[in-house]
Amino acid sequence: MTLENILAKLPYSKPFHFVDELLHVDENSITGTYTYSEDLDFYKGHFSGNPVTPGVILTETMAQIGMVCLGIYLLKDTFNKDTVVAFTSADMHFLKPVYPNEKVTVTSQKIFFRFGKLKCDVIMTNETGQEVCKGVLSGMITTKL
Repeated sequence: MTLENILAKLPYSKPFHFVDELLHVDENSITGTYTYSEDLDFYKGHFSGNPVTPGVILTETMAQIGMVCLGIYLLKDTFNKDTVVAFTSADMHFLKPVYPNEKVTVTSQKIFFRFGKLKCDVIMTNETGQEVCKGVLSGMITTKL
């Protein structure tokens, strides 16, 4: 499966699509990027006059790249329109703010994937290579009933 195939299977669209590019994927890890455009709606009210990307959006970006994209790769051809991805838990640590127009890189290492549950150790860095947040994310990948 190519990086482009993974992106094409993502179950998100604008304004809730937080993956621009995938740089690497294998059975144990994935790396991708996203740039937070200053036009995103949440910046209008999140710290007016000094907008900062909300932690929940940083977490979602990490989940989309670090869990969903990796899950699509791990399931290969069995991931289809009937596949459901459910976010189950997050233990996040926020270290630095992320501002409008910043590009971030997300790197995820698989902790385990069994019985439809995927758990990953995920790190987000800014363009200077500084960690802005990190944590452990878990989710379930199953099919619609």
